[in-house]
Amino acid sequence: MKTAYISHTDCLLHNMGDFHPESPQRLHAIEDRLVAAHLMSLLRHYDAPAVTREQLLRVHAADYVDGLAARAPEPGAKPVMLDPDTWLAAQTLPAAQRAAGAAVLAVDLIMGGEAETAFCAIRPPGHHAERRRAMGFCFFNNVAVGAAHALAVHGLERVAILDFDAHHGNGTEDIFKDEPRVLYCSTFQYPFYPNTPLAQRPNLVYSKLAAGAYSDTFHAAVERDWIPALERFKPQMIFVSAGFDAHFEDDMSALNLLDVDYAWVTERIVEAAELYAENRIVSVLEGGYVMNPLGRSAAAHIKVLMGIN
Repeated sequence: MKTAYISHTDCLLHNMGDFHPESPQRLHAIEDRLVAAHLMSLLRHYDAPAVTREQLLRVHAADYVDGLAARAPEPGAKPVMLDPDTWLAAQTLPAAQRAAGAAVLAVDLIMGGEAETAFCAIRPPGHHAERRRAMGFCFFNNVAVGAAHALAVHGLERVAILDFDAHHGNGTEDIFKDEPRVLYCSTFQYPFYPNTPLAQRPNLVYSKLAAGAYSDTFHAAVERDWIPALERFKPQMIFVSAGFDAHFEDDMSALNLLDVDYAWVTERIVEAAELYAENRIVSVLEGGYVMNPLGRSAAAHIKVLMGIN
């Protein structure tokens, strides 16, 4: 399977502090593992473009986008705190623009036949970014920008976003809760950050996992909730908010997933894409903050996207 790997060196420059868990080392951990697994040379590599204002305004309010630009500090100045976890530094916006642009390029590559699947190795992550608010390490909602681009530019009528991060993607929910062309399915620890109210809409599928949940509970939730929803909806493209912080070695949650669980859920996503979406999958990095399990889990996910058993 032709798989694009989209990243950019600008994504390494965003730095919210030496002790912040959302660090540049996250991308190095993934790439190092892909090299060790002899997968990196088999991927099709692309530099992420910067997202355009038009592409951002499909999912974010103009005053929010302009406000971030106005508050961005000059090089050498102290970062600006947007919330206790989310700091706008001098190189944050260039990184965030590349991160969102990666999702747009992934859609274009797949719709143009240059790839069937894509993994966006980018940061900052995006699924907590709401239409008018940055939070939870996130500034622009990368996966939402990509999904909106698929609908607006490529004329797709139905896209699904599948989110297996340990934290609920409140931003993706906020942006698409009233958009019937988008199905959003999310497994997440509950109750847990971001602790936002869960909207009740036909296109939103929640799979709440209690603290301490293991692989069997995660598998059962996907089979019970995601698979029937995908069968009913029949998406023409599948997007993945690929967060790896539900791993038992990651202290950002109290879930207990293993490397093989990320391979398993990706297999289920690939099966759905084969049935409904002409194999089209765009996967965008979200969480995962302990380097070894992040690298292993992301590599397991990407390997399945590549069609390698």
